[in-house]
Amino acid sequence: MELTRRTFSALAGTTVLGLVLGGGSSGAVPDGAGRTVPTGPPPPRPRADGVRHRVGRDRYSLLVDGRRLVLWPGELHPFRLPSPSLWRDALEKMRAHGYNAVEIPVAWNVHSPAPDRYDFTGVRDLDLFLRTAAGTGLYVVVRPGPYIGADVDGGGLPGWLAATGARPRTTDAAYLRHADAWLTRVDATVRRHLYSRGKGTVLLYRLEEAGDSADARALARHVRGKVRADGIDVPLVAGGTEVRRTSGPEEERRLRLAGLGAGGTAVPAGPLAFGGISPGWLGAPALPTRYDEGAAFDGGRKPTSRLAPVHQLGQLTRHVPDFARLTEAARVRAGDRRVSVRHLANPDTGTQVYVLRNDSDDEVTTTLPGTAVEAPVKVAARDAKLLATGLSMGGERKLAYSTVQPMLFLSDVGGQDIAVFAGRHGEMAQVVLECPSEPETMRLDAEAAWAYDHGRLNVSVPLGIGGLARVSVAGGGSDRTLILLFADDATSLRMWPYETGAGTFLVYGPALLRGVTLKGSTAHLTGDTTGATGLEVWGPPGMASVTWNGTARRANVTRAGSLTVEGMLPGAPPVPPPALDGWRRRRGNPESEPGFDDADWTRADRTESSSTTPVPAGGPVLFADDYGCHYGDVWYRARLTDPAGLTSVSLAHRTGPDGLVLAWLDGEPLGGGGGADGETETVLRLPGRLRERFADRDGEAVLAVLVRPGPHDDRKTARGLTEVSFRGAAPRAAWRIRGAGTPDPVRGPLNNGGLHGEREGWHLPGADGDGWEPVESTRTGRRQGETWYRTGFRPEVPAGVDASFGLVLEGGGACRAQIFLNGWNIGQYAPAQDGAQHTFVLPGGILRPRSANTLALAVLTDGTTDAGPGTVRLTVLGGAAGGVPLQAVSSPGR
Repeated sequence: MELTRRTFSALAGTTVLGLVLGGGSSGAVPDGAGRTVPTGPPPPRPRADGVRHRVGRDRYSLLVDGRRLVLWPGELHPFRLPSPSLWRDALEKMRAHGYNAVEIPVAWNVHSPAPDRYDFTGVRDLDLFLRTAAGTGLYVVVRPGPYIGADVDGGGLPGWLAATGARPRTTDAAYLRHADAWLTRVDATVRRHLYSRGKGTVLLYRLEEAGDSADARALARHVRGKVRADGIDVPLVAGGTEVRRTSGPEEERRLRLAGLGAGGTAVPAGPLAFGGISPGWLGAPALPTRYDEGAAFDGGRKPTSRLAPVHQLGQLTRHVPDFARLTEAARVRAGDRRVSVRHLANPDTGTQVYVLRNDSDDEVTTTLPGTAVEAPVKVAARDAKLLATGLSMGGERKLAYSTVQPMLFLSDVGGQDIAVFAGRHGEMAQVVLECPSEPETMRLDAEAAWAYDHGRLNVSVPLGIGGLARVSVAGGGSDRTLILLFADDATSLRMWPYETGAGTFLVYGPALLRGVTLKGSTAHLTGDTTGATGLEVWGPPGMASVTWNGTARRANVTRAGSLTVEGMLPGAPPVPPPALDGWRRRRGNPESEPGFDDADWTRADRTESSSTTPVPAGGPVLFADDYGCHYGDVWYRARLTDPAGLTSVSLAHRTGPDGLVLAWLDGEPLGGGGGADGETETVLRLPGRLRERFADRDGEAVLAVLVRPGPHDDRKTARGLTEVSFRGAAPRAAWRIRGAGTPDPVRGPLNNGGLHGEREGWHLPGADGDGWEPVESTRTGRRQGETWYRTGFRPEVPAGVDASFGLVLEGGGACRAQIFLNGWNIGQYAPAQDGAQHTFVLPGGILRPRSANTLALAVLTDGTTDAGPGTVRLTVLGGAAGGVPLQAVSSPGR
């Protein structure tokens, strides 16, 4: 039975994605190209080779140059890793761990500070990212929107779009004009990296998913036509703008296995591979700065528990071609009905695949009646497992069945075949091989046991007890020895297949393998270690010696046909975090004072708005975007005429759940309030002394309001103040507004808001030291408004060590703090919020690991809590010996 769209959607928990293929110069071919492509070796790793390539699909898989490709993608957001030299680190880790493709959303708002202005330099260098991806051997799926989702402000639509009158995500002519201009610019870069033309590794182009309305479908047709007119001739896929996250390795495995064998009618959107951070004002509502929840690698670029199933299954689909042509087979029922079974088969090789899924809260051991699997199989709670029968093990040997998952089969590595099986720690792995004659079997590690009977070799090994377990099988239907390797999840993450022009390698031991080259008889390996580890290498014939990161290592030949180095590779030395002291403080918000000169501020006197939010009767429009205030904090000042009798001020605002409003009357603090979804009203009563002052006061008063708006949505609703009303009096109000200054030309439009200290450059390296006072800590009394703290620090990271640092903030009550590292806004601390984030990644490159750094905190408080966090300290999130060369990110000062 073939998978229907509905069936696969239910299994994979994601939208089925249509593949739109066009002919023409791309060489893209229609379904099946009129012929059946048999099971065979996958295409080689992609590179910018200058050769034209054909890309198509049939009902089983993608087809690249007539070879079957199982796409195994992961999502990475370059704008959430604002350090171009670390893009290579992230991509090399993905490739090593089994990914063969990276999907990247390209955010319009990150690249466009204003209409018809675009910036693809520095941390926004899309061309550099695509070159780096090609250099690491990964296919690329680009997703330029215009709407990308990705949990970013406005779904990637630029803030300035809200003030243009355009109706986003419709066929409105104004919107199409701006969207087409964006696509023209991004497509010009993508076109230079198309795999179809041999210029790069961009394999697919993902379009925004069309809605159900006629207008949404018309918009989708328009965008598709625009992309094709721009010369993008690789296949177009639709949908998948929602970032997919998993709760742990069990869900990751279930999600990945559910999509196996879905066929060429679907191109899966990759679950989140690298998370990172949401710097500046990038993030969507109610999300912390940290953006690594559910990712395979955390914000500090370290592996998470989700990586083991990605690694094992990615290597399997890459190195065992049987999994590229699977179709639904006869129904199978497990002996224990708590386990569901999906049965797939390869029509060319006869390989049978069983995906077992346990939706119960208990570990289940079950049989599979009517299949070739003759032993009970254990499936952990809420987990899944892949079993296979009939896989070739070289020559006439075949896998009769196993109770654990196959991870690799490598043919002819130095004259041997190698098969790897993986599972949970302590699980008893049973692997049964069909051998037409009795093989010469040797256990190379004490944990293994074996027996041969009636044409079958039965090998049993407890996984992970003692690390990697090895069994040698010579003969039995092949003239090449078969090395069976058994690993638990942790051990499997230290096993690295690597293909070169000289042959295939398998490396065991280090935390990461980045590259292998064979020169003469020496294998030159590069990679990372965290702790001290051994090193074992299987490779082509003639390999006799090994270097690791440029250092020669004495090695010996083992009974498994590998080379093992003598002694241990060293791990990363400890890196102590520097202390943070020498703090200086400066107080801001002079805008709250009645005598502040706001003559150059914009008059907020409009009566009509571009927003979809209705303008209050009688106006004026106070919506921030209508006055060009798109990101960060916004100041409002109103000169009130005839305030006599005033008792309270009511502020209606749209700030989202993370928003904030603070108000002052004639310089006296009135307090503030938080935001929520939709419109919120904050009523501020005048304290007694102010009520007395305004009891019969004629003339004028000044109301100052600081608003921290939340992110934009994609519906063009208002942000900032919406209406201000008064009780006890009906003063006339003449409003002015001011937001962020000129966008930072290096750090981009999302870096800065409208705080006084931001406009004065207090967050930048080299800021003027006048007016700053030394303080012992970052918690120095109660005050409503804006308080800044600055200090410097210098890490001492040894050369050749990749260390990831974090900033830990604790305490602070209801304060809000923006964190600026060398002028880059890399986080926002809000300890009073549910699930508040306390540790913030300091991205390498922005952080200088061996030179001076400037740290600044911009703190807002409502006067009810101390003006700053109680503790601020650095921590080391992880370290490795190795890494990639780190280049400093441009961080200009004053």
